[in-house]
Amino acid sequence: MADFTQHFIQSTDGLSLGYRVYPGSPDRMPLVCLPGLTRNARDFHRLAITLSSTGATFPTIIAVDYRGRGTSERATDPATYTVGMEAQDLVLLLDHLQIRKASFIGTSRGGLILHILTSFAPERIGGVIFNDIGPVLEIEGLRDIQSYLTQAPDLTDWTEAVRHLKSIHGVSFPALRDEDWQDLAQSVYTDRDGRITGDCDPAIGRAFAAMPLDGPLPDLWTQFDQFADVPMMVIRGENSTLLSTATVREMQARRPTLRAVVADGQGHAPLLHRPPLAGQISEFVGSSDVT
Repeated sequence: MADFTQHFIQSTDGLSLGYRVYPGSPDRMPLVCLPGLTRNARDFHRLAITLSSTGATFPTIIAVDYRGRGTSERATDPATYTVGMEAQDLVLLLDHLQIRKASFIGTSRGGLILHILTSFAPERIGGVIFNDIGPVLEIEGLRDIQSYLTQAPDLTDWTEAVRHLKSIHGVSFPALRDEDWQDLAQSVYTDRDGRITGDCDPAIGRAFAAMPLDGPLPDLWTQFDQFADVPMMVIRGENSTLLSTATVREMQARRPTLRAVVADGQGHAPLLHRPPLAGQISEFVGSSDVT
């Protein structure tokens, strides 16, 4: 099977938005992968390769670069870096690809985008995997994200990039092997004129790092309850500070068929290609209805 093809569309405000396609069976509901706040489509590459290797009956996989991340153009107006605008960009992409309904993996911010999608395009959601995200965001986890976004130096080489990631996340991710850290560095960072730096518009991280966190944010239970009766899975990192076990229990109470999985030895947000997660995701997606 081919690896992936890179594509671009234009947003309603004129930005070039990138996405990659891992081709699969046209008879299956596509799987759309939505990354975290400052992350990009490369986060899903290892998972997509693993899933697509299961055979021709697996769905086409689409991994998205939000505006200002990865291959997508940076916005002239940083005020457009919002969950609402990114949800609109997502619907634009679905329309462009003529995708009536899809399954989604939403990592962190990606899961928030899916919650917002229930307000104006719920019919597009045919299944959901929440990766370490739910209707309640724990303030400790938000502060942790702020902390490492303020520690985002330009790095001299890839060895230093790996070392930097381990210094920030090593305690929360004891399950990762050296190759996982190297893959993570290649996903998070890019080489810009000989400097290893985050592959996103710095304005995104600065805005989040400056956000006041004096108390908990409003919850999204109303939006969660608006999801249609579709297959759902939630993955919680064993060491996550953003998604609590109490929130997962409440999600299950409201959706008794929701499958809850713990990513042992990982924090926020789990790497999805690590076993046994990839197999659990494969089973979940493989059991989805055909289109």
